[in-house]
Amino acid sequence: MMMKMKMKMKRSAHTPHPFTHEVNVTAAQRIQGIILGVVLFPVRITLATLFFLLMWPIARLRLAGLSEAERAEPVRGWRRWLFHHIMLFLSRAVFFSVGFLWIRVKGRQAGLKEAPVLVVAPHSGFLDMLVVCATGLPMVVSRSENCRLPVIGALLEFNQSVLVSRKDPESRKKCVSQICERVTSDGRWPQMLMFPEGTTTNGQALIKFKPGAFLAGVPVQPVLLHYPGEPDTVRWTWKGLTWLGTLWHTTSQIYTSVTVEFLPVYTPSQEEKQNPDLYAENVQKLMAKALRVPATDYVMEGRFPVKKLGNLSLPLEPPAQETLKLLREHGLTDAHVETVMNDVLDSCPSGQSTTVTADHLTTLLGLKDRRTAVKICSLYSKDDTVDLRQVCLSVSAVSGFRSLESLIHTAFTWYDTDQDGLLSAGDLSGLMGALVGVPQYEVAEMYTALTTRGRPTEASLQDLLKTHPVYGKVLSEYLHSSRLADGNHNGIPNGKTNGNNNGIYNGHGASSRTSD
Repeated sequence: MMMKMKMKMKRSAHTPHPFTHEVNVTAAQRIQGIILGVVLFPVRITLATLFFLLMWPIARLRLAGLSEAERAEPVRGWRRWLFHHIMLFLSRAVFFSVGFLWIRVKGRQAGLKEAPVLVVAPHSGFLDMLVVCATGLPMVVSRSENCRLPVIGALLEFNQSVLVSRKDPESRKKCVSQICERVTSDGRWPQMLMFPEGTTTNGQALIKFKPGAFLAGVPVQPVLLHYPGEPDTVRWTWKGLTWLGTLWHTTSQIYTSVTVEFLPVYTPSQEEKQNPDLYAENVQKLMAKALRVPATDYVMEGRFPVKKLGNLSLPLEPPAQETLKLLREHGLTDAHVETVMNDVLDSCPSGQSTTVTADHLTTLLGLKDRRTAVKICSLYSKDDTVDLRQVCLSVSAVSGFRSLESLIHTAFTWYDTDQDGLLSAGDLSGLMGALVGVPQYEVAEMYTALTTRGRPTEASLQDLLKTHPVYGKVLSEYLHSSRLADGNHNGIPNGKTNGNNNGIYNGHGASSRTSD
């Protein structure tokens, strides 16, 4: 059993972190990039902007004079063939101007009735939209907020895109309904193109596919995007180059290579039609195999890159490890940090929030620099406040200051809101969020597993986290491997997790706190 666990941890240690990317260039390449960039960047951006602005009035003309009812139907006749070809030319001109002089195509694009949906991966950045040129301007799905942007709003209108507001549940339901209606329209609507990863990565692994493209159960055509050139400048990820840096490095190349590869159409089985998640997973594995990269269960949840364990979200770069790193860099000894954490663990009142400001945290930790406390707060929340329970539980969980059983006891006491010895689903959400360091929004499955063992008491929770085939891995693998991340016997990690990441979390992925 121990041998299997070690082998599994060893395999996970080689899983690439898909949410970080840095452009690696030699000194000669850097000098060449600066020289070319000074000349090419302004010329290319000017040309691309010019073509982009030309698209604006043409996009508006396509639907001009149509009623709302007519706009809700697919564009036909002269409005389609005339404006479609003009927009296709201008779209290609934009990317040609940026440096994509050739788009190499492998394979054959399936017809509309063969595959109503094109699924594209990996999704590397905003420059991936060149695939729209290579596929004949299919429909896309976009955030409704983008409609308010100059030019972009007009292009989405021209495309008759499906719009969704991520903050509005009703909008999401309407989006699903529209997607299903269009892709099952037997050719009335054009093909739809979707990036099932839902966010951008470095292409070294495929993250978990969202089920939206697979809900209707129709055949899809997988489309692979390859950027074979060096240096790799097009990736715009959670951590790494800014969008402007990506644009600078890309336009500073003489040209940028790209290959669009069409794989054979994937027709779902009856089981996959009834289970969109299974359908998405199988297509992800197929595309990952073709790309020769791992298929992972990683997702970007809010602003945190996480991997899924059941319905739990486990951060790839735990905030607690970065907190420990910051404290050690500030000169605090392991013994001092342990003393502070234990004092808080022993003194925090049960069932109450213990939110403190950065100033309070500075004093509590004995920091000389308030900026360190602000950074710690940013790891757990969007402002300069933090719940001490989250900090202490998560830091103690990865540091080894206390046994995990003792921490679960303390956490249960703190998050048992009614102080009746029983956890509600909301209590469990707060407890697990504090233990792993990021909010837990979906604990219904875990709560069901807990209550099937009887009343949701502390004993039941301890038993669940020790013996459950899925949730038992929170203690046995995730937190355990975090403690052993750098092999330090005193339990203080060096900023690395169990091998699932290559960098140190810098606070830019902070997400809002959950409250009890």
